[in-house]
Amino acid sequence: MLKDITTHRIGLFLLLLFSLGMTSCLFQTKGSSRTQDTEEIVTVPTDAPWSEKMALSIMHRNPEAWMTDFRTTPRWSYTHGLIMMSMQRLWQQSSDEKYWEYAKSYADTMIDDHGAIKNYDITDFNIDHINSGKILFLLYERSGDVRYRKAIETLRTQLRWQPRTTDGGFWHKRRYPWQMWLDGLYMGSPFLAEYASRFDDPEAFDDVTHQLIIMEEHARDEETGLLFHGWDESGLQRWSDMETGLSPNIWGRAMGWYAMALVDDLDHLPETHPDRDRVIAIFERLAEAIIPYQSENGLWYQVVNMPEKEGNYEEATVSCMFAYALARGVNQGYLGKKHLETAKKAYQGILDHLITTESNGVISLEKCCAVAGLGGNPFRDGSYDYYVNEEVRANDAKGTGPFILASLEFEKTGLTFEKK
Repeated sequence: MLKDITTHRIGLFLLLLFSLGMTSCLFQTKGSSRTQDTEEIVTVPTDAPWSEKMALSIMHRNPEAWMTDFRTTPRWSYTHGLIMMSMQRLWQQSSDEKYWEYAKSYADTMIDDHGAIKNYDITDFNIDHINSGKILFLLYERSGDVRYRKAIETLRTQLRWQPRTTDGGFWHKRRYPWQMWLDGLYMGSPFLAEYASRFDDPEAFDDVTHQLIIMEEHARDEETGLLFHGWDESGLQRWSDMETGLSPNIWGRAMGWYAMALVDDLDHLPETHPDRDRVIAIFERLAEAIIPYQSENGLWYQVVNMPEKEGNYEEATVSCMFAYALARGVNQGYLGKKHLETAKKAYQGILDHLITTESNGVISLEKCCAVAGLGGNPFRDGSYDYYVNEEVRANDAKGTGPFILASLEFEKTGLTFEKK
């Protein structure tokens, strides 16, 4: 009898232990499952170079290339051209085909089977629309696909008939008559310079240098060496000065566009071209002029020459553009080596004060001015208050593209930077 009771109790004890063990295992399994379900998959490797971190972050946020710049429908846009050109440069430096394919996918979305560019109207004579054409040269070179060549020729035709000021400067758009904006020099001239170098069009080089030279002649402030955003030859615009035709302020990104135009044009301009030294001199003057306005953090302000004025802020796109233009200018031998120190200070400042990192490794570029212009409807008067009150957002293509380009310039020389 006692033996039976003892055996029964032992059995119950073993059953209890088994039950507790199973319950514990279930809890552990459920706990492990929860951990796996909620654990974020690393999207961007922490040991990747900064150029790839930004490119992978762009691709993570925009699975389709046409989605960049916050688009919900495909559009032929200068911002897409800037991002895709930076992807092509990254492909050239890394040999990673995914960057090539990403850029190619945008072109293939926007160019139909006959080589026509979707939602593009040549009679708008919008010089912004030329910029995306720069990605077509490598696509045509690598594939031989005539669609790309046809699209290139369409854009070249636009520049042949682009309305001009009386001294030969390209209007920014047909609906902005008699106006040259610094932005437009980047949109049109590097495409034209590369076209000239690839397709034996030497007269186009003369047009390229002429655009750069007259823009500086009209827009440069003799006191600071900085350049005003826009020039209206007619003086009819409400934003233009009655005597000079100039807009009233010096907008950072406009100068950034012009700086990038100079360095990218020089990459294609022949060593023997009679205006080459003049263009290099313009670049040197600009590089010198921006040094006094670089902040302690290494950055530049939305309105460059008014850093202390209320409402002004250290702006990301101009800082990335200047960092790229200066670094490439030194690497290519157009600028003296002292300008590399300015570029390095800028790049470190961008990392420390404008780059944020998520738990999955994705990075963002903060404090980007979304857009700014002159005239139009609603009317933009080019005032200080106008510039500092335009929308500020993260990851604007006009900043992320130049960030990749600047990163590549430092990476090719072996310089490394860590975010502090």
